[in-house]
Amino acid sequence: MKKVTINDLLEKKDVLKNKKHRKQNIYVPSLDGKIVIQEPSREICAEALEMANDGDVYRSDAHVVYNCVVDPNIKDESLQKEMGCVEPTDIVDILFNAGEVASISGHCMEMAGYGSGIKKLDDELKN
Repeated sequence: MKKVTINDLLEKKDVLKNKKHRKQNIYVPSLDGKIVIQEPSREICAEALEMANDGDVYRSDAHVVYNCVVDPNIKDESLQKEMGCVEPTDIVDILFNAGEVASISGHCMEMAGYGSGIKKLDDELKN
């Protein structure tokens, strides 16, 4: 594995500066179909991590799912009204079971780099 240099970064500057949030299809058993999720923004990740650190892991997962499921558009007001949602995020509980919420959230956070994306190569660097 090669070391990343300044030249490497400069060669990729346009790509790095204009990153688009990646999307992914996932299968949801309770819906017996696919949905499209999108990589969460830094802001959504930070909010979710803060909720989790405050001990509200389920609320954190629901927040990620609500903001990252892009197809179908679960933020659609008519859908939420028809489903009887009091709060916008209520739609998450209505559509998905608890395990699916955690799983979908995990997939989204992994797309944002939380998980196994970075590997430790050396125990200690020596000058």
